[in-house]
Amino acid sequence: MGDAGVRFGFDNSYARLGGKFYQRVLPTVVAGPGLIEVNAALARALRLDPAELASAEGVAVLAGNAVAEGSEPLAMAYAGHQFGHFVLLGDGRANLLGEVVGVDGKRYDVQLKGAGPTPFSRRGDGRAALGPVLREYIVSEAMAALGVPTTRALAAVTTGERVVRDRMLPGAVLTRVAASHLRVGTFQYFAAKQDLEGVRALADYAIARHYAEVAGVGKPYRALLDGVIGRHARLVAQWMLLGFVHGVMNTDNTSISGETLDYGPCAFLEAYDPEAVFSSIDQLGRYGYGNQPGAAHWNLARLAEALLGLLAEEEGSEEGAIAAANEALGAFGPEYEAARGAGLRRKLGLEAGDDGLGEELLGLMAAGGVDFTLGFRRLGDGVAGELFGSAAFDDWERRWRGKLGGASVAGLRAVNPVVIPRNHLVAAVIAAGEAGDFGPFREMVGVTARPFELDGEFARYGVPARVEERVTATFCGT
Repeated sequence: MGDAGVRFGFDNSYARLGGKFYQRVLPTVVAGPGLIEVNAALARALRLDPAELASAEGVAVLAGNAVAEGSEPLAMAYAGHQFGHFVLLGDGRANLLGEVVGVDGKRYDVQLKGAGPTPFSRRGDGRAALGPVLREYIVSEAMAALGVPTTRALAAVTTGERVVRDRMLPGAVLTRVAASHLRVGTFQYFAAKQDLEGVRALADYAIARHYAEVAGVGKPYRALLDGVIGRHARLVAQWMLLGFVHGVMNTDNTSISGETLDYGPCAFLEAYDPEAVFSSIDQLGRYGYGNQPGAAHWNLARLAEALLGLLAEEEGSEEGAIAAANEALGAFGPEYEAARGAGLRRKLGLEAGDDGLGEELLGLMAAGGVDFTLGFRRLGDGVAGELFGSAAFDDWERRWRGKLGGASVAGLRAVNPVVIPRNHLVAAVIAAGEAGDFGPFREMVGVTARPFELDGEFARYGVPARVEERVTATFCGT
């Protein structure tokens, strides 16, 4: 595998941490790489040339068939609680090519997902099927357009090979971009090995990369924990306000930067159901829609455990460390409720102190099986009564309007999307892609990039699935 002439301008700070944090491994060459899409706007934001990425040399890098100058391919080491069970893991099918600095001056990871086996693969093939690659591209870019912190999709390519899952499927590789791929599980990996210096090096690196504002405070490791907790409280509140169900909230999918990481069996609610579960592997509903705040808090408690050695140094004792960790974790609930409450009021155009109306509306949605996205959107259109169709809603709407002015109602369209990546439409895009047609994929990426507007020709993107179209189970890509 030779060097490619594609210019990324890599500056790889994670690789400089040392070998115990990763394993060096090259991507595995594929038979016939073919470009599906390059995210031109994101490429330019990363100081990359979209045309260069789309060239034959660029596609070779995106498929793992060539290494760009300055790239130091590696698989990151980490652990994770997967559905509550602790496992030593690592990148089993991902390859961190390196880091670039965007036009905003911030550092970003560039990673291939589905790039072949690594020393952490265990019995996995290290590959990705086309369907999950298309799903992650669509949903991560839609989340970015909705203003949710998230990893991004820079490109998707086919491999010219097939992978074995429940059936033979076309293979693909996703190029994923993240503020970093540091996870709660990365800290757990070194804590499990009782490597306090490894935890310290990782914490110092996380502070420098993501929480530079706390570097000079008296207790930086407590401040790091506070920062991660706050970001995740706000992140999960955003998920809940959009009806997003992550589906696999393991600690290895809980990012230190506070981004949404890993779009495996994810889905968006249609009929509002606080107990909705979509993931085919979540048999007990651990990561169902309504359980997401609790799951995030549990994951953050595992981070606090991994940091206890550093907190003990700051606090002067193990008892002090435990007290500090519990105090930090105690802030999650209030921060989450504050973020969710403020967001719910924005969705309804209400002022502080009107939280009861929002909760009452959600109860009406649940009772009537009202589409979550359209239930809020139609309030601004003045036709929500058609969805709810009940005297209870009519009474609620009268009281709600009594607290609003006309300008507030009109402004609801700016905060309540009309377009989300609806599960049945994503499934249709995947089916078309597996048949070799990527036109529907490109169309959906374009439409979901503008979630607050909808042209008439794309009206189907704003309509819930018919009964026969409903997708009630989503699947992990491994």
